Amino acid sequence: MTNLEFKEIRKKLKMKQAEIAEAIGVGTRAVQYWEKGERKIPETTAYFVKNMLQEQQQKPDNSASPVAYSDLKIMYVPLANQYAQAGYLSRFADEEYIESLPTIPFSDDVEHRGEYMCFEVRGDSMDDGSYESYLEGDIILCRNIRQDYWMSKLHYDKWDFVIVHKEKGILVKRIINHDVERGIITLHSLNEYYEDFEIHLQDVAKLFNIISTRRKNNRR
Repeated sequence: MTNLEFKEIRKKLKMKQAEIAEAIGVGTRAVQYWEKGERKIPETTAYFVKNMLQEQQQKPDNSASPVAYSDLKIMYVPLANQYAQAGYLSRFADEEYIESLPTIPFSDDVEHRGEYMCFEVRGDSMDDGSYESYLEGDIILCRNIRQDYWMSKLHYDKWDFVIVHKEKGILVKRIINHDVERGIITLHSLNEYYEDFEIHLQDVAKLFNIISTRRKNNRR
């Protein structure tokens, strides 16, 4: 995001520099540096302000009832980008490591209960050209599914999933079957080039529901 793009979004939000700084969780000086082009705007900040504008534009009569951004609650979610995923696979239980990861801000439209992680999508296995696709580089917000819930039928008709597999790594997939008695799930890729395959839940370290996706504006 350029300094001019950031400034244009701030004006569309009808926010002063101090107000958007408070919403983002930074000092006013940082906003001033960004708008002058003296410092690079962090990618997490760019995602957040674009999301703020999109949310405002989707609300009916938003011009008649301004949003109280001072009351906005922000949740900062750790991000395992493409380069960090190998480290996450071996250190997902290390709280100190998780705290060292970069974070993505989300507003209070997300339910705060539970454990959240963000992952950056790798590859094209979930890209079939449809609106349901997950494209390489997308940031997906995920909520952890506790292991005791794995013993009952997963709600795979409602969600897509991130599966942290002990050998295969971090997988973004659709689950199309869950054999509860055998503890086996069948994973499906939207891209028809990739075949369905089964994995045993005993080989899974973490299982997440995909809650939402963030995509750069210059991509479909």
